[in-house]
Amino acid sequence: MSAPLAARFIVIEGPEGAGKSTQVRRLAEALRKRGAEVVVTHEPGGTPAAEAIRRVFLSGEHEAITPLTELFLICAARAQHIAEVVRPALEAGRTVLCDRFSPSTMVYQGYAGGLPLETARVVDEAARQGLLPDLTIVVDVPAEVGLQRNRRDNAADRMEGKGLEFHRRVREGYLRYAAEAEEPCVVISGEADAEAVAREVLEAVVGEAPNPPASPSSEGGRT
Repeated sequence: MSAPLAARFIVIEGPEGAGKSTQVRRLAEALRKRGAEVVVTHEPGGTPAAEAIRRVFLSGEHEAITPLTELFLICAARAQHIAEVVRPALEAGRTVLCDRFSPSTMVYQGYAGGLPLETARVVDEAARQGLLPDLTIVVDVPAEVGLQRNRRDNAADRMEGKGLEFHRRVREGYLRYAAEAEEPCVVISGEADAEAVAREVLEAVVGEAPNPPASPSSEGGRT
């Protein structure tokens, strides 16, 4: 395994429909070709207990959940996920790619949800126990674009159903987060086709751009 790829914690973030989950999969494939041992995971979830919390969090049966309740649910899942999945993988020298992490908490419950950012930060820090990503990549799309993609491709969950203005605040929150992040953070436009975005993501991670394909891919970005 290439030393620069060992024991790195890389988070891919973005608003609904940005294509981040597709980019996690593509990045994992590219890094494995370079010899990295890669663990792919996601939040909320990643362990049986955290997946149970995810079901409560996303279910439309619980529309009255407040941003503060969301914060405690997500951070409880995060603490378990870090203990069971993320830290053991990093300690074993593996690269961890995570679809969402603390930035989602600051954005969805803080910037967009209206919780004081300091409240979100304190609870998140307790869950993380000092763990920070080596790199966070925000895949950015306008709220209108992301929601249109998700309506085309998926059944909406509770978060996706919160309305356009909420998701505009989500996008703005991600851009603010990226400008102020404690860890290295890169913003990449997700409006291009998925293959072009993947090249930019890989370049951000390994510092080199792969050769572009002979013909453009027809695959669009997806969550």
